[in-house]
Amino acid sequence: MNPLTLTAPAKLNLTLRILGRRDDGFHEVDTLMVRLPGLADRLVFEAAETFSFECGDPSLPSDEGNLVVKAVRAYQSAASVAAAFRVVLEKQIPHGAGLGGGSSDAAAALLALNRLHGGVLAADRLSAIAAGLGSDVPFFLAAGAARCTGRGEVITPVAAPPAMPVLLLKPEFGVATADAYGRLAEAAPLPGISYAPQDLGWGCLENDLERPVFAKHRFLAELKQWLAARKEVRAALMSGSGSTVFAVLRDPAEASPLAAAARLELDPRLWSWHGMTGE
Repeated sequence: MNPLTLTAPAKLNLTLRILGRRDDGFHEVDTLMVRLPGLADRLVFEAAETFSFECGDPSLPSDEGNLVVKAVRAYQSAASVAAAFRVVLEKQIPHGAGLGGGSSDAAAALLALNRLHGGVLAADRLSAIAAGLGSDVPFFLAAGAARCTGRGEVITPVAAPPAMPVLLLKPEFGVATADAYGRLAEAAPLPGISYAPQDLGWGCLENDLERPVFAKHRFLAELKQWLAARKEVRAALMSGSGSTVFAVLRDPAEASPLAAAARLELDPRLWSWHGMTGE
């Protein structure tokens, strides 16, 4: 067979409301998520005698701890098939960023395996496997924007907001999702930092995880406030549990100069990406 290549796009949380703690230890959420089609990992599947996995990012595990490997193992068990493929993951999405890179990779692996095995698992079965891998994974199985509820695994397709030019900025450190949620109950708002919803006409940007994450990582609060104060920026928000903060821009041409200014004034090591939001 010819190699099968799938892209695994990043996501942004345009809204993230935390509604309370559940009996299973997770939190009840209500979040609007969209894809970033221009920022994506790539997964390549090649026929082989046995399964093997390679990741181009040496900072990520390439063993059973990687979500792609977990997705392969879960698919094998559910479909009673052998995944005799060499799988290569080419990373572009930073990890620990609140951009869903690992979840998107896992979903792409499930979709690839199902295609390679003739679609033996129905969509609802794939969704159940995805939910077992992580709360964000089911979102990436289907195209389009979605409102995600429950612990994030209940997916309701919605009309996407108008495409927006965005600039993403991320410091060298990441944020563990479990740590962000674990600090939610006791975290106090930082003085002088705005957590208020930001109206963009189609709806509001807001993220309830900013409070616990900013309380631990003051730099992210300062990054958001710096962006929000710029004339080029319509709104700024942390995505997911961080550590990426994104700005909705008035003009896409302003992205590169703004990123350069952020590196000059805040941190020369900031990672950046700019492009348009998708569905």
